[in-house]
Amino acid sequence: MKYHVELDIDLKRNPYKGLYIALEGIDGSGKTTQASNLAEYFKSKGKSMAQTREPRKEGLLGDIIQKVLTGEAKIPAVGLQYLFCTDRILHHEEVIIPALKAGKVVISDRCLWSAVVYGILDRIGNYSSETSNFLLISQSILSMYHQFIVPDFTFVLKIPLEVALKRISEKNDVIEIYEDKEKLKQVIKGYEWLAKQFPKEITVINGEGKTEEVTQRIVKAIV
Repeated sequence: MKYHVELDIDLKRNPYKGLYIALEGIDGSGKTTQASNLAEYFKSKGKSMAQTREPRKEGLLGDIIQKVLTGEAKIPAVGLQYLFCTDRILHHEEVIIPALKAGKVVISDRCLWSAVVYGILDRIGNYSSETSNFLLISQSILSMYHQFIVPDFTFVLKIPLEVALKRISEKNDVIEIYEDKEKLKQVIKGYEWLAKQFPKEITVINGEGKTEEVTQRIVKAIV
């Protein structure tokens, strides 16, 4: 028997004096570079900084996640998403919340929104309104048991698929499981869907051009 369930709930907002900024997008979109550029920008303005990323590469969970992402270890896709979620809980408690309480500018390479895009890809494989509530709740974004603080600003860096593939091929690192052409195609659709579903939360930024130009586009959207 099917049961129809509906709910209305707001996202958990940042109640602290710090500023929380996140960069999202497909692999190869320039998130890491722009996170560093933004950190330098805010430092030049005399702001205290906390630059971070999700998932973390260090620690007990970070080590396991990296082994799965690089293909060294295998677990069911839903299990990987729960690892992401658990690492995010610890990340917020250990890094993000203390920094925001201290009044710092927190700049994160990925945040909770990745859980929606990649979680839907892993669990269902398509982006429709029928799947959104399930993933939003299961990934703890709208859960009554735990909600993550949403960033004050979330920027999705938009670049063509071929540009991303070229950048990924040029990096001196192990190719991760999501850095596959067909998966990247789906993730692009996922971020387009996400921006339509949450237009007040997500700002799409043209990620093409010189890195300094992209940084200025982001800064202009903040100030």
